Amino acid sequence: MDQRHVPVRLDRCVELLAPALAEPGAVLVDVTLGMGGHSEAMLEQLPHLRVVGLDRDPQAIEIASARLARFADRFTAVHAVYDDVLEVVETVVGRPVQGLLADLGVSSLQLDQADRGFAYAQDAPLDMRMDPTTGPSAADLLARADERELVRILREYGEERFAPRIASRIVAARATAPLTRTGELVEIVRQAIPAAARQTGGHPAKRTFQALRIQVNAELDVLQRMLPAALESLGVGGRIVVLAYHSLEDRLVKRALATGAVSSAPAGLPVEPDTHRPYLRLLTRGAEVASAGEIAENPRSQSVRLRAAERLRPTPDHLRTVSARWVA
Repeated sequence: MDQRHVPVRLDRCVELLAPALAEPGAVLVDVTLGMGGHSEAMLEQLPHLRVVGLDRDPQAIEIASARLARFADRFTAVHAVYDDVLEVVETVVGRPVQGLLADLGVSSLQLDQADRGFAYAQDAPLDMRMDPTTGPSAADLLARADERELVRILREYGEERFAPRIASRIVAARATAPLTRTGELVEIVRQAIPAAARQTGGHPAKRTFQALRIQVNAELDVLQRMLPAALESLGVGGRIVVLAYHSLEDRLVKRALATGAVSSAPAGLPVEPDTHRPYLRLLTRGAEVASAGEIAENPRSQSVRLRAAERLRPTPDHLRTVSARWVA
């Protein structure tokens, strides 16, 4: 399985993170470990680096741990959702880290296994949980959400313009029998979307599946909590790289990094206080996309948006974190 996995924007991630990871004792936290492709490249190219890898998917932890076993004590896997990054850094590392990588969205492992229910191209149980050991599944969501809530989910997380039609048909279908298979949902969506609209824009069910996956895994809520925690985990000079795959993710990442890259001083001050200076330096001009060559080699890179930043100084919150967690 790991042989089929092609990490997205691998060389660029290494290029951006390596300057902060070159010194002995450097630690990279890969908060979306997956099958370990990005972490493997970092460990291979930086012989003094230690990597701590987080993933909410127990199977990903198992596969990546086997793949990276040859790095012995330079790699540590942790079963955790990535908004726990600050607590993991405190417990496993005990000090601020020099690098952080987040490759958001659904992983190749989850997409490629039909029985996980993430893919609309194969009939499977309606699950979609990134951690299949906990929480309600997509089938549970479709069974309990009322029509108005379904419309909100499809519009907000899938940007689906036919959300009311799809939600109405879901409610009608479940009145007869519970929806338990991805194939059933695909057929409901296909019938709800007008034939003319199905001719463009890719598979008609892709936005619905995206929306349900995001809701089931609370992806945007988790990302909103992860970003400030990740920045607090970084030491001065540390770097963060985030790969996002749709506009909702990228918007949150852009906002978090942009906020730290501008002065917080009130306009008109004759001298900018040090405490109001930017605490981040943006390393990319806007969001970087994959090249045509990479997209041809790895189609999953087509929608990626990469952003990166470097921590320039502590903030009051960062100082409190360091004092409370790592100095005391």
